[in-house]
Amino acid sequence: MPFLDALVSRAEAADGVAPFDEATLMDLRAGRVTTLQHDGCVALVRGEELSLLVDPPVRGRGLGGAMAEQVLAEHPEVSRAWSHGNHPAAAALAARLGWRRVRDLWVMRLPGGAAGSVAPVDPPAGIVVRSWRPEDRDELLRVNAAAFASHPEQGAMDADNLAARMSEPWFDPAGLIVAISQDEGDDGRMLGFHWTKRHSAELGEVYVVAVDPAAQGRGLGKLLTQAGLAHLAEGGVRETILYVEADNTAAVATYTGLGFTHADADTHVMYAR
Repeated sequence: MPFLDALVSRAEAADGVAPFDEATLMDLRAGRVTTLQHDGCVALVRGEELSLLVDPPVRGRGLGGAMAEQVLAEHPEVSRAWSHGNHPAAAALAARLGWRRVRDLWVMRLPGGAAGSVAPVDPPAGIVVRSWRPEDRDELLRVNAAAFASHPEQGAMDADNLAARMSEPWFDPAGLIVAISQDEGDDGRMLGFHWTKRHSAELGEVYVVAVDPAAQGRGLGKLLTQAGLAHLAEGGVRETILYVEADNTAAVATYTGLGFTHADADTHVMYAR
């Protein structure tokens, strides 16, 4: 959609953050999103979730509020919406609609100097850390489902969604690092994985870190995170980002200990009816 690509580019330049998340854009390309467009404003309806964007040159005219009311009238199933970058106008519109803030998703950042100082550590006995292989697919899906059972987005990843992500231009099998058990009676069982992502030559991402709940308490989250960061740094990445739920205190503590920091502007907020 050329009109949407141009609108997204203008919004990202004005706001410093992409207006739509990856899952929404993937579903849009797959034809699973309803699009409403009117007067410099576009709304994407994905199941019960709304993403709404007003073109920067025409903001402040009430277009977002009018579009939100149209969406709610035509799609009464919509019950939540993201504000990427915690935009003040989104907060004002949510208050006007009587919606409340229910989730904060943080972006944490690790600058290049710190990233270069994160070295991989040797795995404990009985565990092999290596790159992804196609035969790992089912085990990865199992670990992901178990680790993110209560996560509304990541926990829904199935074989088709995994294949779609792996078909993206940025996918690199070497950047999907898995921990495999070699203990007797458990040989070949995946214990966790760290999927890294490169946005550009200099910007990387801790895309997904998952540890099988049955294997937690063994330091695998930190081990896999360090292995992925070292992989990105070796490839020339100078800054690494990650997304983490603000109330996931254990994960925030782990990432803070590795040098990641969070700024208020790097917060995505979900509002709900």
